[in-house]
Amino acid sequence: MSAVARTLRVARSTLHCPLSPREPRCSGADGDSEALAGLKAVAQERATYGYRRACALLNRQRCKEDKPPVNHKRAYRLMRDAGLLLQRHTGKPTRTHEGTVTTLKSDLRWCSDGFEIRCWNGERVQVAFSLDCCDREVIAYRTSAEYPTSLTIQDLMAETVEARFGPGTIRVPHPVEWLSDNGPVYTAHDTREFGRSLGLLMCTTPAYSPESNGMAEAFVKTFKRDYVYVHELHSAAHVLAQLPAWLEDYNSVHPHKGLGMRSPREFRGAVAAGACPAEVG
Repeated sequence: MSAVARTLRVARSTLHCPLSPREPRCSGADGDSEALAGLKAVAQERATYGYRRACALLNRQRCKEDKPPVNHKRAYRLMRDAGLLLQRHTGKPTRTHEGTVTTLKSDLRWCSDGFEIRCWNGERVQVAFSLDCCDREVIAYRTSAEYPTSLTIQDLMAETVEARFGPGTIRVPHPVEWLSDNGPVYTAHDTREFGRSLGLLMCTTPAYSPESNGMAEAFVKTFKRDYVYVHELHSAAHVLAQLPAWLEDYNSVHPHKGLGMRSPREFRGAVAAGACPAEVG
């Protein structure tokens, strides 16, 4: 067969028929138009989603309708031809980071950081959060009009422990790392002592190395891009009213490539049911 293909100068796959031919998943233009309509609906609702996440949300809906999934390469072609792709990011990091922040299981390392939301009327909302370095779920958060203090972070720690190990838990059942930057509210003596009293292993990143807390940094970038910058920010009260819904959507709907295009809660549910291994890329 190879000799014949070389003589005819054609691909070997064109010279034989499959033993069990199957119908194609899509029916040409009709299938493309249906898939494109679904992708347009996702892009209209979530304008910051690229083709992979848009394809993941489309396939969730098609699965509910008992329809075959759309391949991400096909989604890329359809969105490219329709002008729905996002602008390609060409920035390069100035410092190479070769460490690993992701853990193999949940509740082995929690990272924490904070960010600011500037409202249109000049008010500001400060948000401090804790994030699991395996399943990416936002475990707990604290908001304020003022910059967070040591007491804010201590409350955040206590809420995080109770959220993962049950109400009234005053100490983690096994060692859990608490990773943060070197901000004063994290390196304060009271903060570190309180964290140790909860059984947390207090860890800070090297100086001038934000990549070492890359999970938290990535969350801040994603959250601002997909939620903050595409909603109305009239005032601090308006933002605080929307914030719980944004975080709930992030935990329940937002697909992550490292979680097999699942949301954090979908991934945790799949691991609990034994439907997928706990390891993530």
